[in-house]
Amino acid sequence: MSVRPRRPRTLRTAPSAPTLGDVPAPRPLQALPLPAVVDAEAVFLRLLADRNAAFWLDAGTGATAGWSILGTGRIEHDPTAVRSVLLDAAAPEDDLPFRGGWVGWLSYEGEGAWIAVERAIAVDHATGRAFALAAEDEVDAWRAEVLAVVPTASAAPPADPAPTSATARHGVDEYKKLVQECRAAIERGDAYQLCLTTRFTAPRPSDPLSVYRRLRAATPAHHGGFIRVGDRMLLSASPEQFLEVAGGVARTSPIKGTRPRGAGAEEDARLAAELQADPKERAENVMIVDLMRNDLSHVGVPGTVDVERLWQVETYPAVHQLVSTVSVRLRKGTTVGDLVDAAFPAGSMTGAPKESAMGILRRLEGARRGVYSGCFGHVGLDGGADLAMVIRSIVVERDHAYVGAGGGITWLSKPDAEAAEVSVKARAPLAALGAGLPHEWAALLQSR
Repeated sequence: MSVRPRRPRTLRTAPSAPTLGDVPAPRPLQALPLPAVVDAEAVFLRLLADRNAAFWLDAGTGATAGWSILGTGRIEHDPTAVRSVLLDAAAPEDDLPFRGGWVGWLSYEGEGAWIAVERAIAVDHATGRAFALAAEDEVDAWRAEVLAVVPTASAAPPADPAPTSATARHGVDEYKKLVQECRAAIERGDAYQLCLTTRFTAPRPSDPLSVYRRLRAATPAHHGGFIRVGDRMLLSASPEQFLEVAGGVARTSPIKGTRPRGAGAEEDARLAAELQADPKERAENVMIVDLMRNDLSHVGVPGTVDVERLWQVETYPAVHQLVSTVSVRLRKGTTVGDLVDAAFPAGSMTGAPKESAMGILRRLEGARRGVYSGCFGHVGLDGGADLAMVIRSIVVERDHAYVGAGGGITWLSKPDAEAAEVSVKARAPLAALGAGLPHEWAALLQSR
């Protein structure tokens, strides 16, 4: 694949520079251990559920690895603040993944919504350790506030959702026609692979946090999250890590290739093996690996791009996924803005070559994707970051909610199978909203 030209870079400022309106940048957070087992869900409900700017980056129900980070802060209004953060810091002295910075999202079209974090709680699911995080002059008071609710914090199951209905951006036949148009574009040589998506829209739920709790219970994932920025919310059970940055090394783990879970152990194992061996799925996955190698090379030290794993099957409650990992050592002086300009939107959500694919998809899909297909997570003042893909997610806007779903199209794609894959991916988020798939989309699941 030829190397595409870099996009123009935004002039950056030092991370410590004041933000818009002379509002100071977020301060580094001090960590104090909490001498008690912390139930992240219960503590979020007691301390943070009503905050206008709040987040819960969630390692999943019953997690035995990874970290959950929850907290609050102020809404960031300076669009350059996060972009300016330098990513070439030394490796951290301990394993605490966040010591101050921002939590939020970038939409597919590049608009950001971020919280400058002022207080947080970090829970290590591998060891049971937990920490209260706040600025040095506030951390003792914050720790006391957390400890006051930990012993009594409990999380009753969320109420069942009120039934509602969802509408589809594209009908099944229309989506199949778009798959054929993607195949025609590939045949012409305009692209190698295209990630074609659609959207399902439902009324805004009265209790988005309960919706998220139902979603995480049904489809736990290692990069879940609930983020409220004003009256907009992101509810995600994402299984895909877009970018992790630690110690000056960036990693991306694209997912391309999906199978539903089987009804029994034998069928389940057969579907996982079928996924790993399928020529179409492997070709789709390796195209995105090659694209991400190219993207990361723009900000990497020459010769350090590495494919750490290729074509590994990861299994989740609803699906099997084919996953690979690419890494690079970042050049000195690389900022978040530089990395985003090089690698965003993620190749797993566009196709290859990226610029051509995005143009084709914009024409075929006929509307903006919004937060779906973007990324979310945290960016630290210390040069670390962990951003997940906005997939298997619900976006709550001021007057509605939506669920995006799609899949990678290659020349070997079959329209019936691609449409059925959309139904598999959209079913669980819609169910958490209390909305079933529109009838013609639901019928695809019954025929599998």
